[in-house]
Amino acid sequence: MTINQIKNAADLFIAALEAEGVQYIFGVPGEENLDFMEALRQSKIKFIVCRHEQAAVFMAATMGRLTGKAGVALSTLGPGATNMVTAIAHAQLGGMPLIVVTGQKPVKKSKQGRFQIIDVVAMMSPLTKFSYSINSAERIPSLVRQAFKLAESERPGAAHLELPEDIAAEPTSLKPITPVAVRRPGPDPEAIAKAVKMISQASRPIVLVGNGANRKRVRKHLQKFVDKTKIPFVTTQMGKGVLDETSPNYIGNTALSSGDYVHCALQKADLIITLGHDITEKPPVILTPHERKVIHINFYESEVDNVYVPALEVIGDIAHSLWALTQKIKPNKKWDWSYFYQMRDKLLKSTSVKADSKSWPFKPQRLVSDLRKIIPASGILCLDNGMYKLWVARSYPAIEQNTVLLDNALATMGAGLPSAMAAKILYPKKEVVALVGDGGFMMNSQELETAVRLKLNLTVIILTDYGYGMIKWKQKGAGYKNYGLEFSNPNFVKYAEAYGAKGYKIKRAADFSVILKKCLKLKGVKLIDCPIDYSENELVFNKELKEIKCDL
Repeated sequence: MTINQIKNAADLFIAALEAEGVQYIFGVPGEENLDFMEALRQSKIKFIVCRHEQAAVFMAATMGRLTGKAGVALSTLGPGATNMVTAIAHAQLGGMPLIVVTGQKPVKKSKQGRFQIIDVVAMMSPLTKFSYSINSAERIPSLVRQAFKLAESERPGAAHLELPEDIAAEPTSLKPITPVAVRRPGPDPEAIAKAVKMISQASRPIVLVGNGANRKRVRKHLQKFVDKTKIPFVTTQMGKGVLDETSPNYIGNTALSSGDYVHCALQKADLIITLGHDITEKPPVILTPHERKVIHINFYESEVDNVYVPALEVIGDIAHSLWALTQKIKPNKKWDWSYFYQMRDKLLKSTSVKADSKSWPFKPQRLVSDLRKIIPASGILCLDNGMYKLWVARSYPAIEQNTVLLDNALATMGAGLPSAMAAKILYPKKEVVALVGDGGFMMNSQELETAVRLKLNLTVIILTDYGYGMIKWKQKGAGYKNYGLEFSNPNFVKYAEAYGAKGYKIKRAADFSVILKKCLKLKGVKLIDCPIDYSENELVFNKELKEIKCDL
């Protein structure tokens, strides 16, 4: 949209979005958005209409997660806005830059009383970094710029703008504010010097890579740091892929909260260097001075919490901090990581058991092994939330950055399919696979129509166990009887075909890899119904791991 095309506030809003570099808007519009939609029709921004507002926000949040630039989602007032709430919380807790735009009835004069009206700004405020109702066209340039600045700045998150119907129609000839790139400050040299001293004097230092380190420049400088020092690293669930997990320096992923081999390694460490640690992600280990020394390296200061109390904080751009550390640090021959590698080898042995099992239904170990063999290093695996997330986090090494998308912050169901769709839109040449449970899939399964309409080449794997598997595992672990967690499913093959997708049913273990390879070659949306045997949850997580003795 050119400056000369700006005639009203809606035009100005769209021009401001264009100035921010927005390429896509996902949403379900209502009558209060009509001026906005007319302006959008004349824009170079592509609008993707979805079948549910929640899915639209999941897609926008994934765009933000993968690019670092805020994704944008649109809804009407009232029920449209309330439908967005879960996905907004997903972005906010997960540190994903997001802008949500909602409509509203005229604020200066309305003939509809309180019909559909709730206080959307008040509702959004606890869930976002910024929530504001635009009360005049003059405010649009500054409010849009502020919303994007806050959404994208560390720690990233969600911002909300409400555009009332009468304000959208206001005449204006104003121009948007052009964004200006901001360089993040580097770390304090004294903090770097203290960190170098602490690392050098440690006997068993280890790096813990968290969600906040999943930024483009961090991988390069972390690789140089590890190459020089050979210090081993561990990843959290949302830190997967920041560094190549097939590296000989990789010890494992903190898929579980405690009790795994990787936790033995963390407990043995006398110094843990946390990169981008985020307390909204489930804590991987107790990180307090009483347990072991912790160096906090992040864009911002740590939050006081009873499970995370650093001895030193290095604040500033993480990539810059790693560069400074690499320049100053000298490898210490007294560093001893033999125990860490013993635990890594035990973990690898544990995850390889039953990786070629022919038993049926499918063993999770075989599922993860086959997925890693078939999906290319650059392929993106998008997970919903369920028991399989633990198996993938623990056993599926991420090779390239942002190739395993899972949520360990809000950890909501329903995000897997929309996230995979956004990834495929953004990276049409990459293989993208959605891995979902039958519970989570049905929460946004209607977006199959959106995926088919967009002609996405997307593969969806549904792991069917006819129940909420993770909660069943927890229920059994608590000593309770099976109750209230089972359901039936539609015929997923026919369900896929009803939308114009292709459907496949796995009937034996050997069929999975054959059908998955076939699906990755075929065009269009493909759905694979794969029964899963979750009895392995009890055998591995409740029995094998309970017998681990760290021998500290």
